Amino acid sequence: MAALARWCVRQRLVVVLLWLLALGGTSAAAAVAGSAYSNDYEAPGTESGRATQLLDANFSGLGGDTDTVVWHIEGSTVRAADVQKAMSNTLDEIAGLPGVSSVTSPYESRGAQDDSSRISADGHTAYATVTFDEQADDIPVAQAQALVDTAKDAETHGPDGLQVELGGSAVALTESSSAHLSEIIGVVVAAVVLFLAFGSLAAAALPIATALVSVGTAYAGIVLLGHAMTVADFAPMLGMLVGLGVGIDYALFIVTRHRKGLKRGLPVAVAAERAVATTGRAVAFAGATVCIALLGMLLLNLSFLNGVAIAASVTVLLTVAASVTLLPSLLSFLGMRALSRRERRRLAERGPEPELPTGLAARWAAFVERHPKLLGGIALAVITVLALPTLSLHLGTSDQGNNARSSTTRQAYDLLADGFGPGVNGPLTLVTGIDGAQDKAALQELAHDLGTTEGVASVSPITYDADDSAAYLTVVPTSAPQSQQTSDLVDRLRTDVVPDTGLDVQVGGVTASYDDFAEVIIGKLPLFVGAVVGLGCVLLLLAFRSIGIPLKAAAMNVAAVAAAFGVVVAIFQWGWGSELLGLGASGPIEPFLPVIMVSVLFGLSMDYQVFLVSRMYEEWLETGDNRRAVRVGLTETSRVINSAAVIMISVFLAFVLSGDRVIAMFGIALAVAVAVDAFILRTLLVPALMHLLGGANWWLPARLGRLLPRISIEPPECRAAHERLNIPRQLQAKESDVRDTAR
Repeated sequence: MAALARWCVRQRLVVVLLWLLALGGTSAAAAVAGSAYSNDYEAPGTESGRATQLLDANFSGLGGDTDTVVWHIEGSTVRAADVQKAMSNTLDEIAGLPGVSSVTSPYESRGAQDDSSRISADGHTAYATVTFDEQADDIPVAQAQALVDTAKDAETHGPDGLQVELGGSAVALTESSSAHLSEIIGVVVAAVVLFLAFGSLAAAALPIATALVSVGTAYAGIVLLGHAMTVADFAPMLGMLVGLGVGIDYALFIVTRHRKGLKRGLPVAVAAERAVATTGRAVAFAGATVCIALLGMLLLNLSFLNGVAIAASVTVLLTVAASVTLLPSLLSFLGMRALSRRERRRLAERGPEPELPTGLAARWAAFVERHPKLLGGIALAVITVLALPTLSLHLGTSDQGNNARSSTTRQAYDLLADGFGPGVNGPLTLVTGIDGAQDKAALQELAHDLGTTEGVASVSPITYDADDSAAYLTVVPTSAPQSQQTSDLVDRLRTDVVPDTGLDVQVGGVTASYDDFAEVIIGKLPLFVGAVVGLGCVLLLLAFRSIGIPLKAAAMNVAAVAAAFGVVVAIFQWGWGSELLGLGASGPIEPFLPVIMVSVLFGLSMDYQVFLVSRMYEEWLETGDNRRAVRVGLTETSRVINSAAVIMISVFLAFVLSGDRVIAMFGIALAVAVAVDAFILRTLLVPALMHLLGGANWWLPARLGRLLPRISIEPPECRAAHERLNIPRQLQAKESDVRDTAR
């Protein structure tokens, strides 16, 4: 690490130019290639997945995205001549738009499938379906916007009081908000915190610049990655969210160490080299734990999550690379301006002065040392309270009913639910192969039985393909797509109703596919969590050569994750303040969220564990005094850890302003986890436990110690001191062996 830092300092211009070339090259390539994101929630081998495949194979036109135009009027009816004329003309215009395959109007009767069912019983609401040629992921935003603009024109040219709203995946593309505001706010807050911490505008700018270059390169790389594999549309924002947080933090730790070197009188180049050789080791190790935790998602073997895992890992990898290469180059350019004017003047007048552990951090460390049991108990109580809502966690997929009230998709959703019942927003599709008249008769009987099944509001007529080899029908539940009653209906159809027909009927649809996806993830979650926790413990075991440190880290990480989940459940599932935050109505927690959150939160928790304990470990190797090691480690790292936590929390919470429910979930979860981790676990519970355990913190069986390879986080001088301390112990052991032999 020292050799790398030395080269980067000497070749600083080359390093900076290489990073700028990487940023410019990937950004240009991404701009030319464009994005190709895909939200493919289908899990391989599930019944809903087979239903989708059967529909795509036998029914042309059903493969494209279907959106809804809903209109409502009070004081009149949708059958009134002026309303019917205005909306019929609008639907004709929509049918001629680029990318639109077909439009089904409630004013047209088509034999058995009478479209008058698209008019509510009270006559105040009606809807039409618009089918595109492509799925939503492949529809240009301009085509979706043209649909919205054309439909909304009816409000202007139609009768007074006519309300037109639109729903569907393609329409949702027009409501996607940009993350740029979130980025700007997060970066500005981070810059303010850095300036307050350093007192130097130039020093505060370095972590920001390093993070922006690495995250910008990663963002463009994720856009390109979408052309090679399935990458969810929220993956770039998630990568940016994590990358900005850890990137600024990693740079903050290194700059802090560099500034300490300057205050001790070291030349700029030597201070930068030593900062990377010491703190840079911890940064590289922490980044590795984050990447390992993220790549653990590959164990689930779900293409939807594979892209997210690789995208986020690439972002973290680039932030680490920038921290240990670009940052020392920039530090050498900056020179003594990494210190504030007052610090430079003090250094010139008085010379290097030892940094004494004084101030609030030292007093807090001493306070924890005196009251470890009391403070540990308080910390556990707080964590328990925050984690309690996790017990009521309900996994499911949010839909447009969870959007903000002002959005057209939310209003269309509510109009349909009010006019036709909540189930119309999430119909189930039953599809099967047909072989002869006997199968047709069985399907007709199934349609009749479905009409009398508990939880079914209506059943559509059966639709056959061109050669009568496949057929499907649509079932509208009486309950909303996200409700447990709809999930129970899916199970009832699959286990009780469908098997009696003798047909190979596949039950699909919105709720069915989301339930299947959640079931697959829940089934693999124990393996995933076990693998991530196990790998993290192995890394800490190798780094700190202790049994107790990895076990405490695993427990602390689980506590941080549980607390974060508790707050997410309270806000998004229970609805505590979700509307006030502009995050829409309460609803279930996305099924993929636990997996991604466990990966990211476990990695971020490891960061603070590494930075805190590595300093304690340095002191332990030098002195062999556990109480001093814990006190000094907490004193010297608590301020920088708290500053880093404030930066991370600010960046994460800023992404709540993106307006995207999924990203807001991530932002709040990560912010809570970091706050709990930094202000409760690492500065309170961990040091309290380490004081209580004493020398047992660093215990490792001798035989295991000989077998384990060494991964060094501590600097070489600490290892040398440790070896010097061990010489008397080794001599005593040899003398004891000689005495035993003599006897």
